[in-house]
Amino acid sequence: MHLAEGLLPFGWAAGWTLSVLPLLALGVTRLRQRMAQSPLYSPFVAMLAAAVFVVSCMPVPVPIIGTCSHPCGTGLAAVLIGPVMTVLVTFVALLLQALFLAHGGLTTLGADIWSMGVVGGFVGYGVFHALRSVRASLGVAAFAAGMLSDWATYAMTSFELASALHGAQPLGSTLGTLLLSFLPTQLPLGLLEGAFTAGAVVFISRRRPALLKFHALPAAPATP
Repeated sequence: MHLAEGLLPFGWAAGWTLSVLPLLALGVTRLRQRMAQSPLYSPFVAMLAAAVFVVSCMPVPVPIIGTCSHPCGTGLAAVLIGPVMTVLVTFVALLLQALFLAHGGLTTLGADIWSMGVVGGFVGYGVFHALRSVRASLGVAAFAAGMLSDWATYAMTSFELASALHGAQPLGSTLGTLLLSFLPTQLPLGLLEGAFTAGAVVFISRRRPALLKFHALPAAPATP
């Protein structure tokens, strides 16, 4: 998600940023721990960060609300490396986009991470494992994870905008208007992202099935 620079009032932007810092710190800690467990972990995470960066660089403008629609890639990342690491991957991708591509902004970075990384990542991870726990096929679970992660991202973005900018209008009315604004682009994009996620996960399961276990790597033992 790329909320434009300055779109959110300072207090709201600061609140989203401060609230995401503990998850980013946890992500950095977990990255260090898991790098000690496997030399392949760091390059795999970097590859996923690059994938999220590229996938989310294909914007479809939504002019009436000052932002855009696009695939996210965080559903796939959550399936492969878990939701906490997905938050860290999202931070890297969105920061580079804000600095070098003028996609999103630095003041809105915290809100963008919340929608795409936190909500998108945790929803994708939860949906995937819930479906697998009831014996859904890998492809079906991955498709649902990618699709619902994408739609959840834009539902969260709509809430962020509505809660900060509804003014004298009822929050529910503003939220409904924003959700309707995203529907024409995000419904088909969510389906496409579901197909992309399913294809990638099934391909990896056939060629390198061990990569599907990276999200479950145990933490490195504490140094005495």
